[in-house]
Amino acid sequence: MIAECGIRIEERVMSSNFLLYGANGYTGKLIAHLACERKLRPILAGRDRAGVEQLARELNLEHSIFSLDDSAAIDEALKTVAAVLHCAGPFSRTSKPMADACLRTQTHYMDITGEAAVIETLAARDEEAKANGVMLLPCVGFDVVPTDCLAAHLKRRLPSATSLALAIQGLGRISRGTATTMVENINRGGLVRRDGKLKSVPAAWKTREIDFGNGAIEATTIPWGDVATAYYSTGIPNIEVYAAIPKSARRMMKLSRALGWLLGSSVVQGFLKKRIKAQPPGPSEREREKGKSFVWGEVKDDAGAMAVSRLRGPEGYTLTALTALAIVEHVLAGNFSTGFQTPSKAYGADLILEIEGVVREDID
Repeated sequence: MIAECGIRIEERVMSSNFLLYGANGYTGKLIAHLACERKLRPILAGRDRAGVEQLARELNLEHSIFSLDDSAAIDEALKTVAAVLHCAGPFSRTSKPMADACLRTQTHYMDITGEAAVIETLAARDEEAKANGVMLLPCVGFDVVPTDCLAAHLKRRLPSATSLALAIQGLGRISRGTATTMVENINRGGLVRRDGKLKSVPAAWKTREIDFGNGAIEATTIPWGDVATAYYSTGIPNIEVYAAIPKSARRMMKLSRALGWLLGSSVVQGFLKKRIKAQPPGPSEREREKGKSFVWGEVKDDAGAMAVSRLRGPEGYTLTALTALAIVEHVLAGNFSTGFQTPSKAYGADLILEIEGVVREDID
């Protein structure tokens, strides 16, 4: 058993709490409040002293202020906790320093990313994580627990599957953090998996009709994290992910094919991010209470066999808080596997059914 600062990992997992980094962000606050309702006592952390301290006072929790540019400060903050739930994006910039620190301090890493490139980078560190006795588990929120669990369920239904299509509906209003990530990727087009390899495709590459449970509607391909995670969870070599989005958004996505160079420029990026900062931080409590999320999935094999299943559950940000804390509770109870994991690899296709309000149905 690897030890750190005289503390065995097993003892840290069984006796320690977790550190919630990015606690003052929209999703971080939701998770912090729900954690307290569940009698968990996370250490709240982030670089925004005023925001973190205010939330810590409100919830009567410990807190720690540090930047991800300060590796010594990260190590100091992690050395007595069992796990980190990393909620400060964009993860393309923030994931690596936190994951590095988790590997140095033998601390389990979880995040709420949905960025395929981040997932692939963590997957490449599988052996390093195993050698250090650490679990690296990205995507413990709506990106991508429901879709990943549905993919694993469909693979279980059709073990011979060679293609997988997933789709989501009901994202509603998005947070500033989600919007910022979308803006930073607006000029990068789409992404699918073909023959086991990630393949770049044009934005809004395909559109098809999908029935999420209330009749068929149009959905369009997006570069959702499942093009990475679902491959590791199921081994299915061909994967596409769709979202039900307004026609206006689809037109904008197609427009980005020609204007990607402009949308990615510093001037336009700065303008769009300024607009984001002027918006509300995310959905209101009433919007979250009324909102729903829907997930659809389809697998096929080379002989023409097919299986279709659906999920419905709480609004996306509420679902993120619920799934993230469900996984944290597993880790703190000593239930984890070292190395790179996906939600369904670590906890099975039925993990999502542990969440109140989630219903799964097989269509055929």
